[in-house]
Amino acid sequence: QVQLVESGGGLVQAGGSLRLSCTASRRTFGRYAMGWFRQAPGKERELVAAISSSGYSTYYADSVKGRCTISRDDAKNTVYVQMNSLKTEDTAVYYCAADAGIYALRTGQAGYWGQGTQVTVSS
Repeated sequence: QVQLVESGGGLVQAGGSLRLSCTASRRTFGRYAMGWFRQAPGKERELVAAISSSGYSTYYADSVKGRCTISRDDAKNTVYVQMNSLKTEDTAVYYCAADAGIYALRTGQAGYWGQGTQVTVSS
């Protein structure tokens, strides 16, 4: 069992930046691909960014490309997503997720989910 705890959400003005963190409970964190999903009211959950267990492969949704960077620190069992030039349409609950492979994350599936953290971007 892997427990994921997100932090870093909050209220930010459009054009601002935010870094979300997700810390995993297990020391085997390094074996998992990690991802950040988001779900806005009335919309389907979407994968924002993902990183493979090795850290060599990353994925970004078209909506955040160029504004978002995912990274991981296996020594701290933590994955980060840095989001810049935030837009009001980035407002959503952001969920951290883990799975054995990045492909599963890209299909919207994950073995483990965090509780979510709210990001609100004001105009």
